[in-house]
Amino acid sequence: MNVCVIGTGGREHTLAWRLNMSPSVDIVYAIPGSAAMTDVATVVDMKWEDTDALVTFLRDHDVKLVVVGPEAPLVAGLSDTLVAAGFPVFGPSKVAAQLEGSKVFAKDMMKKYDIPTAAYGVYSNPVQAKKFIAETGAPIVIKADGLAAGKGVVVAMTLDEANAAVDDMLEGNRFGDAGSTVVIEEFMVGEEASLLAFADGKTVVPMIASQDHKRIFDNDEGPNTGGMGTYAPAPVLTEKLRDQAMETILKPMMAAMAAEGMPYVGCLYAGLMITDQGCRVVEFNARFGDPETQVVLPLLDGDLGEIMLACAQGKLEASMVNWKNSYATCVIMASKGYPETSSKNDVINGDLSTTDNSMIFHSGTKLDGDHFVTNGGRVLGVVGLGESLQEALDVSYARVNGITFDGMQFRKDIGQKAFKHLK
Repeated sequence: MNVCVIGTGGREHTLAWRLNMSPSVDIVYAIPGSAAMTDVATVVDMKWEDTDALVTFLRDHDVKLVVVGPEAPLVAGLSDTLVAAGFPVFGPSKVAAQLEGSKVFAKDMMKKYDIPTAAYGVYSNPVQAKKFIAETGAPIVIKADGLAAGKGVVVAMTLDEANAAVDDMLEGNRFGDAGSTVVIEEFMVGEEASLLAFADGKTVVPMIASQDHKRIFDNDEGPNTGGMGTYAPAPVLTEKLRDQAMETILKPMMAAMAAEGMPYVGCLYAGLMITDQGCRVVEFNARFGDPETQVVLPLLDGDLGEIMLACAQGKLEASMVNWKNSYATCVIMASKGYPETSSKNDVINGDLSTTDNSMIFHSGTKLDGDHFVTNGGRVLGVVGLGESLQEALDVSYARVNGITFDGMQFRKDIGQKAFKHLK
């Protein structure tokens, strides 16, 4: 079958790469894609927002499955438009994508259906928000309600930091409409893990656990980013804890969405905090994570095209999804100034090729003549594979050390938290 991936980033590059390897897939189209994706996909310079042109293209090219990568088109309702036009889509409907598009919606769903998460309050008035902060104390977490490109969360260690975050979002309008309402949560103590799952509206099948590194600097210091690296599998989420997460979080949320008349189809992403009381939800996302995708999909032992089509058609079976007994690591190389600012057009030097045990997925690059240059934000995801975590890390960092661009940033401690669980 012919498959179309919607999106441009490192997640979509990885999806196209893995789909291109799938026995069930003939041609992968990427809309709008990127210059880096031309080795694994036919890149089509078209905006997904132009739905009439998109539908015409999909029909003309006999596309049998559409995979929507980023959250913005999902929250905007692209899946609904394409399903109405007769295309199987891997990605939730507009109402189901509220799980990511509105943190208030997600928290209220968890409260209603008794899914474990942090206690919270919802505020649009800064005076009331600060009153709640004063009563709750610090540390405390402030989140913009809507989409903020992974940057709408402040973990405030002091009351002053918390109040400043409220001012920034509610009065400073930092995130526009996305921050006109905030969710303020209790601070949960524990270690985080990401558990992604395939979902077909009824059945949910978990992927292997991964662990993202959100802050820009080593030792989890500095501001939050969209993710500076990850690894899989993450041993903090033991088999027992993964089973617990399935029974108390993923399955109940799937049942809740169906009960509310918005069955969930696509990748259901649960960001988890592993606390002394077990797994609790930090957030839900309505799509594959970036950079989690870059380490999860290389370890998939199965036909991704077949799995995604089964999800879109309500025919997912657990037997379709298996995993390799090895490790994958991803080190993100980010542009100068990220996440506060973002340098562009810096020439990238070095070997960007794919090897048997490593891949370079492009998150923010563009082609300038015969050279790739930075295009802001997170630039490259450098993936290593190995029989052990250390071997995979050695591969990733060896590739990182062969790549240079002006002002590049990367963390040198990806995966280090895992070793205390592996002893």
